[in-house]
Amino acid sequence: MAWNEPGNKGNDPWGNKGGNDKGPPDLDEVFRNLSKRFGGKGNGSSGQSFSSFSLIIILAVAVVVWGLSGFYTIKEAERGVALRFGQHNGEIGPGLHWKATFIDEIFPVDIQSVRSIPASGSMLTSDENVVKVELDVQYRILDAYSYLFSAVDANASLREATDSALRYVIGHNKMDDILTTGRDAIRRDTWKELERILEPYKLGLAIVDVNFLPARPPEEVKDAFDDAISAQEDEQRFIREAEAYAREIEPKARGEVERMAQQASAYKEREVLEARGKVARFELLLPEYQAAPDVTRKRLYLDTMQQVMTDTNKVLIDAKNNGNLMYLPLDKLIQQKPATTELEATPQQNVNSSSVSTTRANEPLSGRPSRDDRTRQGRE
Repeated sequence: MAWNEPGNKGNDPWGNKGGNDKGPPDLDEVFRNLSKRFGGKGNGSSGQSFSSFSLIIILAVAVVVWGLSGFYTIKEAERGVALRFGQHNGEIGPGLHWKATFIDEIFPVDIQSVRSIPASGSMLTSDENVVKVELDVQYRILDAYSYLFSAVDANASLREATDSALRYVIGHNKMDDILTTGRDAIRRDTWKELERILEPYKLGLAIVDVNFLPARPPEEVKDAFDDAISAQEDEQRFIREAEAYAREIEPKARGEVERMAQQASAYKEREVLEARGKVARFELLLPEYQAAPDVTRKRLYLDTMQQVMTDTNKVLIDAKNNGNLMYLPLDKLIQQKPATTELEATPQQNVNSSSVSTTRANEPLSGRPSRDDRTRQGRE
């Protein structure tokens, strides 16, 4: 049975007991009761004043919340890009700031951190080889507004520009240079090409460094290229060793050349001086020879034989009235031990006059002239 049907004695939703059909409560009565609780007198004017007061309170709370929501903080490493109704309104420095919510909009951007973007792929070289290269570009933000609004995505634009610059540089270099000695030049060329590509876009970025990682050939031919690189490294090592050896030998050779030149110069001076001395000696000897040719000739012969036989250790004794020639082996006697006290003489060798003449003609004779010869020379 419904609550408002006749005979229903239950409670209705409005709190009427016993089935009293009084209807829903009056809204004016509800406002009067609320106004009484807040100190009102319960009439109609009091309800209107309560409505105005409530609206003021709500507005005041909304203004406070709106004002508090405008405070924000920019970190030390950041710069804030301010937009007012979507239009650029300057940059905000680090610290605590306030903005008009729903009017101003702030975008903080980190401008001190160094970021990096990798680039890699299989690329074609100028000698029609395929090589896998990897590159890492490090950059920093200079202009926060240009970084946010000059392009839809500055990072994506930088990534595409890096890939384009790298492919351009790789396409103008040979594979051997890319894999071995030309990596530094490729890094510098890629850096310059990347800056040239980014210049008209004005992305507000600055390239800090470009790291060109070691390139490698495709996996199918990797072993062959590893052998080629090892051979090139061995070639460079041998060249360095040869250069080191040359730097070590060259000073020694120069010193040897200088020493030989000095020796040759000294020998030349000595020979010249000796020749001059001999010339002077012969010039002094010429008058004596002209005065006594036989005596001078004999004297020259004896002096020459004395000079020739000075260093010999053989002694030949020729008896004047005997056809025998005695030979004393002094070289053998000198080589004997010091403890030996007796000397053994070898048998005399008999030679005829013809053999004696042959010996005197072919082998220089030692010794001084005989007593008769010295007497004869003194008389002359």
